Amino acid sequence: MAKTSAKKLSAPAASQDGIALHHQHLIKDKKLSAIITAPLGAMPVSKNITLRLIASIMSQQLSVKVADVIYARFLAIYGGKEPTPQQVLDTPAPTLRAIGLSNAKVSYVHNVARFTVEEKLTDKKLQKMNNDEILAYLTQIKGVGRWTVEMLLMFYLGREDVFALDDLGLQQTMIKLYRLDATDKKALRQRLMEISAKWSPYRTYACRYLWAWKDTKPVAGDTAK
Repeated sequence: MAKTSAKKLSAPAASQDGIALHHQHLIKDKKLSAIITAPLGAMPVSKNITLRLIASIMSQQLSVKVADVIYARFLAIYGGKEPTPQQVLDTPAPTLRAIGLSNAKVSYVHNVARFTVEEKLTDKKLQKMNNDEILAYLTQIKGVGRWTVEMLLMFYLGREDVFALDDLGLQQTMIKLYRLDATDKKALRQRLMEISAKWSPYRTYACRYLWAWKDTKPVAGDTAK
């Protein structure tokens, strides 16, 4: 996902004895505990969620470096400042294509901006919704899938209990760590859900530990998450 500004929360949630609650809970899983290091910082909460969603769409299937370049070009269209949804909607498709976006991504960016304007979508409105409500609401937008919204929930809305089942990196890492049989895809998905259920209400932190371990312990046949 493209890097964008976020309002950081100051510290991880902690129990009375000073141990982060997510750390205390997740180490109960013996296999997961083998890769858990120190407690993680709290999840960030961002402003201007519509722009975060647009940045996520722009960054799909791109390296972080390339995504950052394209997002910088996007901001340059508006004098280096974050545009309003109406400004994005009013930006001609050729202008957006010129910064390196495909025709499909230009359409999806406009779809997000149009949805935001028509729905009068605000950060406050989203923050009042639970995770399932946000998933159902935002995936109405053509070009916005479940994985994209899950990343938004984790990294921009600060939600601590999200499990991105369709993330290939997480799947491969869990297969390796838990020695799972990946032959039957339906059975595998069910098993992944069963394992992740034990991590609730801190599944987001478990995902972060797994991604970090994946980056230091490459999985055979792995592709970037």
